[in-house]
Amino acid sequence: MQETLSLLSTLKRFFQDTIIYGIATVVPRLLNFVLVPLHTDVLGTKDYSINTTFYVWAAFFNVLLTYGMETSFFRFFSRAEDKKSVFSTAFIALTTTTLLFFGVGMVFQDSFIRLVDLDPFFFNILFSVLILDTLVVVPFAYLRATNRPIRFASIKLLNIFIVFAINIYFLWIVPKFPAFAPQYILDHFTQKDILGYIFLANLAASGVTFLLLLPYFFKTKIQFSFSLFKQMWKYGWPIMLAGISFIINENLDKLLLKDILSEEIMGAYSGCYKLAVFMMIFIQAFRMGAEPFFFNHAKEKNAKLTYAKILDYFVICGSLILLVLVSFIDIFKQYLIRNEDYWMAMSIVPVILLANLFLGIYHNLSIWYKLTDKTRMGMYISLFGALVTIVLNITLIGKFGFMVAAWATLAAYGSMMLISYFFGRKYYHVPYNVKKIGFYLLISVALSAVSFIYFRQNYIVAALFVLIFVGITYFKEQEDIKKILKRS
Repeated sequence: MQETLSLLSTLKRFFQDTIIYGIATVVPRLLNFVLVPLHTDVLGTKDYSINTTFYVWAAFFNVLLTYGMETSFFRFFSRAEDKKSVFSTAFIALTTTTLLFFGVGMVFQDSFIRLVDLDPFFFNILFSVLILDTLVVVPFAYLRATNRPIRFASIKLLNIFIVFAINIYFLWIVPKFPAFAPQYILDHFTQKDILGYIFLANLAASGVTFLLLLPYFFKTKIQFSFSLFKQMWKYGWPIMLAGISFIINENLDKLLLKDILSEEIMGAYSGCYKLAVFMMIFIQAFRMGAEPFFFNHAKEKNAKLTYAKILDYFVICGSLILLVLVSFIDIFKQYLIRNEDYWMAMSIVPVILLANLFLGIYHNLSIWYKLTDKTRMGMYISLFGALVTIVLNITLIGKFGFMVAAWATLAAYGSMMLISYFFGRKYYHVPYNVKKIGFYLLISVALSAVSFIYFRQNYIVAALFVLIFVGITYFKEQEDIKKILKRS
């Protein structure tokens, strides 16, 4: 009985942490999501493909430049006696490599521009954003590791507010209410400038964030432990390769669609892909609270039971999100992607939603290789997923069109999830309730498929399906739900 109460208490602390850190993730994602209809209204599918290309390369270089150091920081900071040494070593390492990247980028600028296939002005913005964002990785990780969620959330929220405000001003206020714009802006306001303002908004936000976290640059002592760095690098580089594999799984399809089919199809695909953002928000919010939580509670007696329970509730919530989004997808599209040129790719949304749910489950399962320091195994799993993505997209997009890209994403994340589960049983066995997880997934996928294929836009049936799922969940989980809600 005492062990059960302790488990529920731990779960409640986990949910509280997830909510706090999730706010810093959910609100920015939601504000970004609000910008989707604005961007799709003012950008044609071809211009939206340029917008997508910018952020695809931003994501790739972000993973490359941080080389797994954020996760390494959590791992070593949580168990180190000399935590200042961990902070300073990670901070100095990332700062040094970022400055080296800056130098290389300046020397080989033309080669980089050809690689990313962007206008030189857009590339310079991308390059600047990458430098600024990489320099603040360790200070942000430090705020999370030392349980300072308010400051962390405040800076994250300010960052996205700046992006949001600049987008609203230049993409909506200036065209609709030119009296609020200086004459200089009106004289030089073109379609190409619209993309520039979108990218400059990110640069402005990154600059302000850098200035707010600048005090942490002077908190660290010039104390670099080469032996500690070697350990952190050994732990982190497989995570970097796993991250690159994730970028391939998430974004290679978009670049290939542009090259194999057309920029217009790539833009439509990328726009509809955004409708999966609610699932992505849920997964990201979970990860923000889960990663430090998993490390900090690894030594607890009931740690494995806690991890198993967390996955149960993750799957239940994710399955409900999947069902709601698929069942009411045509309502969401009317408000979020109003430009009908994008609707040609709507059929990808259910597949992408399920793929992201599988990815979220994989992130839960991945705790086994992080806690046992077998991050290289995580790298191998991610590389396998990337191989699935590459092979399916390259060989089949030309023959069967853009739907291949969505199914390839599902195949990649689904295979990663299954492989991680079976390896986890061997190296760090967590008693996951596979039958329960499979049950909720099956119910959600079945109801979603029936709703999308046979009862699309029949919202009475859609609501009935959602109520059926909620009713089943409450009937099966009511005891745990009541206990968690009662405990303070």
